[in-house]
Amino acid sequence: MKYYLIAGEASGDLHASHLMMELKRQDPEAEFRFFGGDLMTAVGGTRVKHYRDLAYMGFIPVLLHLRTILRNMRFCKQDITEWQPDVVILVDYPGFNLKIADYVHRLSHSPLTTHHSPKVFYYIAPKIWAWKEHRIKNIKRDVDELFSILPFEVEFFEQKHHYPIHYVGNPTAMEVREFLSIDHSPLNIDHSELTTHPTIALLAGSRKQEIKENLPAMIDATRHLADQYDIVLAGAPSIDPTYYEQFLTGSKVRLVVNETYPLLAQATAALVTSGTATLETCMFRVPQVVCYRTPMPRLFGFLRRFLLKVKYVSLVNLIAHREVVTELVANTFSTERIRQELEAILPDGSKRQQMLNDYEEVHQLLGESDAPSKAASIMIQLLKQQ
Repeated sequence: MKYYLIAGEASGDLHASHLMMELKRQDPEAEFRFFGGDLMTAVGGTRVKHYRDLAYMGFIPVLLHLRTILRNMRFCKQDITEWQPDVVILVDYPGFNLKIADYVHRLSHSPLTTHHSPKVFYYIAPKIWAWKEHRIKNIKRDVDELFSILPFEVEFFEQKHHYPIHYVGNPTAMEVREFLSIDHSPLNIDHSELTTHPTIALLAGSRKQEIKENLPAMIDATRHLADQYDIVLAGAPSIDPTYYEQFLTGSKVRLVVNETYPLLAQATAALVTSGTATLETCMFRVPQVVCYRTPMPRLFGFLRRFLLKVKYVSLVNLIAHREVVTELVANTFSTERIRQELEAILPDGSKRQQMLNDYEEVHQLLGESDAPSKAASIMIQLLKQQ
């Protein structure tokens, strides 16, 4: 069968690559064409666009790159029409992907369509439970099958909105388990810079805007610990390493690129920008402080209660339904608060052991499911039935 996948960022590239491997294993005739990254490329098939050409976040960056975004969208629609896949698999990235789902739906219902139209499967459900809940109408109309990776989404989609979904388990939990089961070499840092100090990891986001907002405060908050700890920044695969130089000049922070998992495997504590990284850090059992600075923090802090439908921004707290990790967001974000909360989760800190205990509950809630294998099996079965 022919599979067309669209992943718009680094985490989507990772999850989609594992899904592709399972589809390939279970369907030896699988053909892939995709928007994605290096990990998907390594599995095989034809990459038509790299996710670096898609990853714009925030109102101003999107506005500045609107022509590029629209051009990519037109190209994607035309490419799907010409390649005629059996299924379009959308991976997270809802701003772009839901528009593609709408296009494929209209294509399949057009009287001018002369060939079989692809199914639309959504792998890693859009987080409409956090905001833009109105998108459920589009999902019900345009998405044939929705694959969820978070346990609380079952109640949201099936009970609240009466839309049946497939909960397949969490791929991040599986990916971390898989990583920890294999012996890995140390971080790729110049040996002249290595010390015997423990490590504090900085995970400042995967987009330039996130890094610009969060990294300076993270560096300042750890500056007083630089003689006791190695402060190491995880460079995002979508960001040119030279972009970080402006922030790291004058600090003792070291940069590693494409080594987030090796970094977390040896970290004592972490400062993490909200996103998949918060769950990854939990899976590695590394105590963390979630840091997410926003423009106009006081205004955002006020509006947050009206814009967001959930109490927390980190996946760890959302899965646990309570505060496991401290979230410093918008008006609660400051260098001093980050410093205080970080010291509380270092060895002998007042919050460290409780956080580690609470992590075990999150591990249990996510379970041991092999999400890519389960999702691939369901997808192939559904496509064979049509």
